[in-house]
Amino acid sequence: NAALAHYSPSNGSSRQLSVDEMYLADTGGQYLDGTTDITRTVHWGTPTPLQKEAYTRVLMGNIDLSRLIFPPNTAGRVIESFARRPLWNVGLNYGHGTGHGIGNFLSVHEWPVGFQSNNVPLTAGMFTSIEPGYYQDGEFGIRIEDIALVVEAQTEVPHGENPFLTFEVVSLVPYDRNLIDVSLLSPEQVRYLNTYYESIRARVGPELQRQQLQEEYDWLQRSTEP
Repeated sequence: NAALAHYSPSNGSSRQLSVDEMYLADTGGQYLDGTTDITRTVHWGTPTPLQKEAYTRVLMGNIDLSRLIFPPNTAGRVIESFARRPLWNVGLNYGHGTGHGIGNFLSVHEWPVGFQSNNVPLTAGMFTSIEPGYYQDGEFGIRIEDIALVVEAQTEVPHGENPFLTFEVVSLVPYDRNLIDVSLLSPEQVRYLNTYYESIRARVGPELQRQQLQEEYDWLQRSTEP
C-alpha cells in the first residue's frame, strides 16, 4: 500500500505484513516541546535489486540535500533538485514535494517554509522536512523523511554578517542497512552516514540505557555500526 504516496488505511484495503515486502512507516507525534514527522522504509527479508537501488538512491538524495551548503536567502525550490539528482541519473523520480515546514507544537505541514515555488527563502532557525522517495505502482513505495534545522554553515571563506547556510538533521533514527547498496555511495556520503550514526549512538543510546531498554539498545548499536 505504500506505493500510494499518502495512503490511508481502510477495512477494504488493509493487508497483513510480510517479510517479503517493503514496509513504509510515516510516523509522528505532537509533544509539549515540539512536533515530529519521520518516515522510514524497511525490508525484513530479501529486497529485489530494483528495491535496493531505488532505496539507496532515495537515501543519497536525502544525504545530498541535508549536507548541502548554500547562500543566504536561497529559496527552497532552487536546491530541491539535489534530492532528486541520484534518482534522475537513472530515470527515476517522485511525484510529491521534497519537504515542508514543521511547526513547534503547531502544524505538521506549516506554511510558508519548504521547497516549492511559492515557499519563502530559507533562513537560519527554520525547521523543514527533507523527504525524497520513489513509488512503483502496485508494488512498493519508498520514502526517507527527516526533520532538519536550517543553521549557519562553517565555510572556508567567512561571510561576516551574511553566512552561508546548511541543514542540521535532528531526527535520530537509523536507516535500514538491509536496503543500502554501499557501492553506490560516494566517500562523502559514507562519511556523512557514519557521523550521523555516531550522533544517534551518543544521544539516543544513553537514554535507552537509562530506561533499561536493553533489547532496543542492542538494536540501536547494530543499526548504527559504521
